[in-house]
Formats: sequence, structure tokens, C-alpha cells
Amino acid sequence: MAKTFEKERKRIAKKRNGTIDALHANSRNAKRLHKAVIRDDRLGKLAAARKKQDKPLIHRTRFFLAAARENELKPLEPAAIQALIQEFVQQHNEEYEEIKKTRRSGRPPSTREDLLKMAIAALEMEHKNGFYLPDLTSEKNLELLERWDGSNWAFLTNVTWVKISADGTTKPSSFPPQGL
Repeated sequence: MAKTFEKERKRIAKKRNGTIDALHANSRNAKRLHKAVIRDDRLGKLAAARKKQDKPLIHRTRFFLAAARENELKPLEPAAIQALIQEFVQQHNEEYEEIKKTRRSGRPPSTREDLLKMAIAALEMEHKNGFYLPDLTSEKNLELLERWDGSNWAFLTNVTWVKISADGTTKPSSFPPQGL
């Protein structure tokens, strides 16, 4: 059960000496409970949408954290970071090519193929303009990333973020990203 509904149910039960056996359909208490259920549903949908929106950035952070762990949490050189970015940008290429090969000629692309094509194009454009990632050149930042549990969005505000373009220029950035 959700929070608001439980609170309203307890208030009504307290007012009625501990029991809610039956409520009239149009009573004030029934309307309060109905309103609480609707609010809880709406908040649940908003939280699910926010979590879905945050998922790609968490996946990105996990990817670069795994790469930093492979390097024993030592600061990475710019060339190594560019190689990691290139690997991340090209992560969907294999699946896209496989789906493209299995499609019969003359058929329109599948929805999955279109989505992969758009994701690849977006990642390449971001890489060209400035790829958003945690700063992997700072030892302090790598220690912070190591303490991250892998899912907590709020903790990522403590980490320093940068934008690295394809030509190698690095600009400091803030979390959460704007326009990503």
C-alpha cells in the first residue's frame, strides 16, 4: 500500500474508533480515501518515469566505473578515456548490423532497428559535441565513484562530471546534465 492511502485510512479509523467496516460511497471519508489512492498512483507513475529517464545515465556511469576498476582506480590518460568513449558509443553497432542483416530486402526496418539507429546517431553526435561522463582523471573522483552503490541517483551529485569532445577538449560540467 502506498503512503498517502495508509495515512488517510489510519485517520479515518482513528475517528471511527479503530474500524472501517463500511463507508457510504459518497461520504467524505470515502472521497478522502479515493483521493489518496489517486494521488499515490500518480506519484508512482511519476517515480517510474523519472527512474526510466535516469537509467541511461546510471548505465553510462556503471560502464566507466567498470573501466576504472579494470585500471585499478588509477587516473586514466586522455587517450584511454577517448578509447573508452569510442567503445561506449559503438556498443550498439553489432546488434544493429545483425538486425539489419536478418531483415529481408524490401521490408521496412523494424522498430528495434530504428531505435538502435537513433541511439547510435545520438551517441555519435554527443561524442562530437562533448560526451558527458564522470571525471576519470582525478583520483579523488575515482574514490567517490568506487563508493557509489550502482543505483543511487542522488550520490552522483557528489561526483565531478566533465564533457569531453572528439577533438579532446575537456570542459567541466554539472550533474544532472542539461539537454542530454
